Amino acid sequence: MSAIDHRFRALTAALDQAFQVLDHNPALAERRAREILKSAPNTPQATLILGAARRRSGDAAGARAVLAPLAKAQPNAASVHYELGVTLAALGKADKAGEALRRATALKPDMQEAWRALGDQLFLLGDAAGADAAYLEHVRCSAKDPILIQAARAAHDGRIDVARRLLQEHLRRVPTQIAAMRLLADVESRLGRDADAETLLAGCLERAPGFLDARRSRAVILQRLQKHEEALAEIQILVARDPHDAGHRVLLASALGAFGEDDRAVEIYEGVLREHPDQSDVWLHYGIALKTAGRANDAVAAYNRCIALSPGLGEAYWRLADLKTAPFSADQEAAMRSQLTNSECSIEDRLHLQFGLGRAREEARDYAAAFDHYAEGAKLRRGQLDYSAEKNTAHVQRSIDLFTPAFFAQRRGGGADSIAPIFVVGLPRSGSTLVEQILASHSAVEGTRELTEIAAIARTLGGNSATLDSAAYLARLAALNGAERAALGDRYIERTRRYRALDRTRFIDKMPNNFQHIGLIEMILPQARIIDVRRHPMATGFAAFKQHFSRGQAYTYDLTELGLFYRDYVTLMRHFDTILPGRIHRVIYEDLIDDTETQVRRLLEYCHLPFEATCLRFHENERAVRTASSEQVRRPIFREGLDQWRHFEPWLGPLADALGETRTNWR
Repeated sequence: MSAIDHRFRALTAALDQAFQVLDHNPALAERRAREILKSAPNTPQATLILGAARRRSGDAAGARAVLAPLAKAQPNAASVHYELGVTLAALGKADKAGEALRRATALKPDMQEAWRALGDQLFLLGDAAGADAAYLEHVRCSAKDPILIQAARAAHDGRIDVARRLLQEHLRRVPTQIAAMRLLADVESRLGRDADAETLLAGCLERAPGFLDARRSRAVILQRLQKHEEALAEIQILVARDPHDAGHRVLLASALGAFGEDDRAVEIYEGVLREHPDQSDVWLHYGIALKTAGRANDAVAAYNRCIALSPGLGEAYWRLADLKTAPFSADQEAAMRSQLTNSECSIEDRLHLQFGLGRAREEARDYAAAFDHYAEGAKLRRGQLDYSAEKNTAHVQRSIDLFTPAFFAQRRGGGADSIAPIFVVGLPRSGSTLVEQILASHSAVEGTRELTEIAAIARTLGGNSATLDSAAYLARLAALNGAERAALGDRYIERTRRYRALDRTRFIDKMPNNFQHIGLIEMILPQARIIDVRRHPMATGFAAFKQHFSRGQAYTYDLTELGLFYRDYVTLMRHFDTILPGRIHRVIYEDLIDDTETQVRRLLEYCHLPFEATCLRFHENERAVRTASSEQVRRPIFREGLDQWRHFEPWLGPLADALGETRTNWR
């Protein structure tokens, strides 16, 4: 080897060593760059490392002194112009930074970090269109980013926590990388943290309004959060951009369905399917819309068509099972089992298939196998969710400590004076949909849906954290004056008006978990009626455990957590019964089944409504029903399901143990 070759290899090795430590030890990188420059004074790479190290050490002015001459000497070096651009940005020289970064992107069009930095500077300069274009180029280039590829692969493989950690660490280093924000939003959503996901996507769109993937994702998440007005606004932007795009029209149909415009939604789905008859996802959503509209047979046909097109789409099987209109055939059950053996079957499809097979085996009275399938589906779903039983119990105890007779006595006279809302609370699968259907069959009452406005007000009071900050929420609630309470009550009435299509004086909000916010309801809507629907805890618990909820109810996928949640619920409701006697009307599901007319008359009397016989013929009501009990409430009262849980009693020990004395003392 010649002396020149030896010196070249030594120089290359020294440069590599300096580059390797640049990000995590810039002081060491600077020392190594200086050592190189002593022996090789005109080495551009060493000069670049020196300038980059100074910037990373906080000496932006010193970095500029090194990089500005280097950029003149190296006019075609994209990395030099990029480093000069971010250095000028650190000095607050946005105009000059933009010039350098434009030069970098012109020299190297796939340099994603330069496009991102250019977007940041244009955003600061108020050039919204320029920033949008730069960020979109950044997104295009990010497809090759090794960190994003690694995170996306982890998310696809079900290693959600790994994906989340990678993306959070990446965004701590590069907080405006909107491609990473978009991917993290997807991860947060899969963990059930839709509020966090929505915040991330809003940040993406603030900087890059043309980032249509982010806008589509935000529209979907806003719908999940039941912020339907905001979701519709996003969808209208998408439709205006491309009115013929099938995906945009499907989103529009979904949004219209949320407002009860089911006929329009079905019409849109049918139009899309005429043009794209092989789109399995559209058949799935079409089936959901048909089910909501009460067209069960048509929904079955739509789900079957979906399965024919995509045999591995687990949700289609689950939706078919959830209709409860007919048992699975042997061929259908075999097809589900076959899909579970497919190594390409995703966790999402797998958990839906497990719940579907559980329903199939239960209908076949093979209860041991049914429970195994339910338990496996629940385990898969629980692994995707962020839930703490301890935090729920702590919230209940804080509520009990705060809400006393003296607390409410000191706050008499505040809140909105509307008598319109009727809150139906409790736990899912307790019979609340039946009570809603009975009330909605009265000429003065409109059934809406499970509204999230009370929970949204609670989050606002708690500082808008993604998950409710219980302590902050209750402290702020206690500090509200009468005018503030009235304003919040009026806000609730105004924001729920969109869901009231009929000109009726009363309406139902059937969000079960509003039982956690009875103190809030009492303070802002003191004239509202509150109905607590309760069912035997073992029956409620198992019915919830075997149900795959589209969103929410994170505690239902573990029997112990289910029992603890039910116990917390009863504890809190007993407290309100004590401090606000007679304020809450309780409907025991079993009593409603045994003596329907008596219980309906008491219910209507509590709501200050005259008795109407149509309430006993609730199954004739053709209103749209969106919950898991939609098909049951279209039938007359039946007793078959009351003791269904007893077939599974041998496996429900953790539920019974967690319930403790509440198992018998629950009424």
